[in-house]
Amino acid sequence: MLPGPAAWNEILGPAPKRPALTGAHTADVAIVGAGFAGLSAARRVLQLQPDASVVVLEAGGIADGSAGRNSGFMIDLPHELTSEDYAGAGDDRAMIALNRHAIGFAGEAVDEYQINQNYFDRAGKVNGAASDKAHSHNETYAQHLASLGEASEMLDAQNMADLTGSHHYQSGLYTPGTVMLQPAGYIRGLAAGLARAGVSIYENSAVTALRRQGATWRLGTAAGHVSAARVILTVNGHLESFGFEKGRLMQLFLYAVMTPELDADTLAKLGGQARWGITPSDPMGTTVRRIDTGQGGNRIITRTCATLAPGCRVGPGHVARAARVMQRKFDDRFPQLAGMQMAHAWAGHLCLTLNGVAVMRQLDDGLFSGCVQNGLGTARGTLTGIGAAELACGVESAVTRHFTAQAQPKRLPPQPLQKIGANALLRYKEWRAGNE
Repeated sequence: MLPGPAAWNEILGPAPKRPALTGAHTADVAIVGAGFAGLSAARRVLQLQPDASVVVLEAGGIADGSAGRNSGFMIDLPHELTSEDYAGAGDDRAMIALNRHAIGFAGEAVDEYQINQNYFDRAGKVNGAASDKAHSHNETYAQHLASLGEASEMLDAQNMADLTGSHHYQSGLYTPGTVMLQPAGYIRGLAAGLARAGVSIYENSAVTALRRQGATWRLGTAAGHVSAARVILTVNGHLESFGFEKGRLMQLFLYAVMTPELDADTLAKLGGQARWGITPSDPMGTTVRRIDTGQGGNRIITRTCATLAPGCRVGPGHVARAARVMQRKFDDRFPQLAGMQMAHAWAGHLCLTLNGVAVMRQLDDGLFSGCVQNGLGTARGTLTGIGAAELACGVESAVTRHFTAQAQPKRLPPQPLQKIGANALLRYKEWRAGNE
């Protein structure tokens, strides 16, 4: 279990409860995981094989996992977290096209399933810069985007203050293609639409056993099992739990806090616009969003700090330490609201590989993976889900060709060197990011 609430989910109020799996079931396709990848895979299977029976098994509740814990940026442009300024090292035009394919797929789902449009806001985002170095990063990135034929707009300090109500930023780089999600709302709507279309979705049904049984796979849970000819694993870093890519996946945790709903007097003190999203010019900096009543209330979300935790576990102490850091970051940006007590603090799990590759491929006969999003869970998760479904249905596409051509994840250094070294590097990069 991840510590802290999935705040994006909580602020929407109670969700419809779905049953846990009990007894014996059969399906044409069984999908493990009901996040961006798993639900996208289910939708793609239905598109390709409308008569297929599809079962989705989710270990917790819908949108209580990583889908309710990310920052909600569905980004179309290169966004390489290990770089200085997000510019990719590969074929950026191809990656942009794939990211926009994912955004188009998600947008069609919003229309098809009548998901609240507030949960899928085509607002774009800003790379915020609080220092000369960060501004230089933005200028370099803008030049890179121009070389790709991509539009961007540089904002000055006054523009940033007018947008955010904060005088913390000296500049920003606006790009129009990012969709700002209410991630839990989108995932809830996607799950509801798929259920209406005939997909069987079970919550609190962690898969604890997976084995080959003749021509099918048998997936066991605490109270039941599913037999299916084809299985798609969309479990991100928990792929190691199923015996794949052990010693090759970095289990990283990021942290976030969210204010209580801001009243009219507080909004007047804050100023700025009702909705915006800022990623830091330094990838190890602080992400900030403001949302409004259409997305769960007038609130500000702050995200920073990272921990490498092999074994996929962090505790309340990690969240408390990060929350103290984020309180300082919030106070620095919004001195007119300094000291405001946060209503929610939480951890979210993501998975990276040393060489930045996903694991979207066939693992065995009838067994497929749509895992490892390298910190880009909304767009990359949607893509790996689409691709895994296409592989399971025998379809080749630009998505399958891209991911199946990737190398295997590089092997990580042995423990405890990996954990000690990586966390020391993360702390150094956080320190170096400074005001960003």
